[in-house]
Amino acid sequence: MSSEHYYFEYSPLVTEAYEKIISLRLDEGRLLIDSIKSVEPNNLSVYHIENYIDFLTIFINEDIEEFERLEGNKNIRLQKIRQGPQDSPFFLFSQAEIQLQWAISRLKFEEYFQAFTEVNRAYKQLEKNLDQFPSFKGSLKSLGIIHAIVGTIPDNYKWGLKLIGRLDGTIAQGKLELEEAIAYSKATDFIFTQETVVSYAFLLLHLDNKSDLAWKTISEANLDIANNPLACFAIANIAMRVGRSKEALIVLEQKPSGEGYLPFYYLDLLQGYAMLYALDPNADIYIEHYLNNYRGVNLIKDAYQKLAWHFLVHGNEIAYKNNMRLCQVRGYTLIDSDKSAMKEAGKNIIPNPTLLSARLLFDGGYYDEAKSMLEATPVDEYNIEKDRLEYAYRLGRINHALKNIPEAINNYNYSIAFGINAPYFYACNAALQCGLIYEKLENYKEAQRYFDLCIKMDPEDYRTSLHQKAKAGLNRIESGVRWRVEN
Repeated sequence: MSSEHYYFEYSPLVTEAYEKIISLRLDEGRLLIDSIKSVEPNNLSVYHIENYIDFLTIFINEDIEEFERLEGNKNIRLQKIRQGPQDSPFFLFSQAEIQLQWAISRLKFEEYFQAFTEVNRAYKQLEKNLDQFPSFKGSLKSLGIIHAIVGTIPDNYKWGLKLIGRLDGTIAQGKLELEEAIAYSKATDFIFTQETVVSYAFLLLHLDNKSDLAWKTISEANLDIANNPLACFAIANIAMRVGRSKEALIVLEQKPSGEGYLPFYYLDLLQGYAMLYALDPNADIYIEHYLNNYRGVNLIKDAYQKLAWHFLVHGNEIAYKNNMRLCQVRGYTLIDSDKSAMKEAGKNIIPNPTLLSARLLFDGGYYDEAKSMLEATPVDEYNIEKDRLEYAYRLGRINHALKNIPEAINNYNYSIAFGINAPYFYACNAALQCGLIYEKLENYKEAQRYFDLCIKMDPEDYRTSLHQKAKAGLNRIESGVRWRVEN
């Protein structure tokens, strides 16, 4: 059949299938997909939406055997789509989106070479699509994310950029492109509007240092938390990262589950963490539920570490040791948090319960309680150098959150001065936080100095993420300077 008989249309049936799938009602989505292939046999948009089933299954389950079993579907769908009309903006758009979904899936299993290759293909297709169909701003949905991320790629992944070739971009560029995509999607009833808004909120949080705006964006996005576990994930994840664990708990307590939904055990883990940050004595129930049911590769060691912390701050040192032993033998070390958990477990050093409790309270946004806990035991009473460094760093983070900026800078500088050559991450993150403070104060020279200092340090834990955030800061400063010069 010639391409002129095929078409791309996100029809009511296709839209309904998409909404079922992104709500993790995958079985219902599959039935609709099969129905569309029967009643709209020439509508190739169905293959784009069908790919979401594999993507979400792999992303949530993190099962390598499942990934390998589903991988062959990628080329089958792309071959179908390539039969479609090339004068449609969805011809290249749908191919690029499928490429990107498989690239993200591969990153779960460290298939970096193939992932970068797929990003390269998607980037070229989206750029070409934008050139051919400038009025179709849907291309900016993912192009904006690529442009924003590329300037912050850590050094140990720079080889991937060489595969991509001429690809460059800035956070400011990507942010503007996503804003344009959002405006377009709302004006044209683009079915991927909420997906684009969620991407924008995560960009604001992770790359643009706009945590308040990220929270405002995601909390006002009208996501359906009562019927969509992914909506709960997006809101709760950002809430947790901006010190709003109370709000995260409210969302997570409403999460839908049960028959009909793909199990999403990470939401149980998030709920356990949110309760841990409040020092809730029942936090272990949710963390253990995750550990007893999840069969993926990530956040196993991290979960055992957090479970151990839970027992330690509640006075059960034996349970702490037992869970740290399990941390050593179960799970994998593919991501920073699991690597950090493994290192702590291997050291056999029990954290100071007071400092740990203050850390957890801070992470949950309970800043006054955290400060009171620290000030109840002055720094002079800590005999171990690491504890004194951590005390200064934790107090810096708390004062920073409470907007006691001069005190925060003093605390951070103490951490940097006495911890710059230590293996701990305190000095490195203290430098990053000072950079963020001075950037906000528009003292870009000092901000750049601290961001550079952060990148020069080589802590054992969180190195990749801290350096990426510092690079994002330098990227923002450079973009801002260039904008001021040009205007």
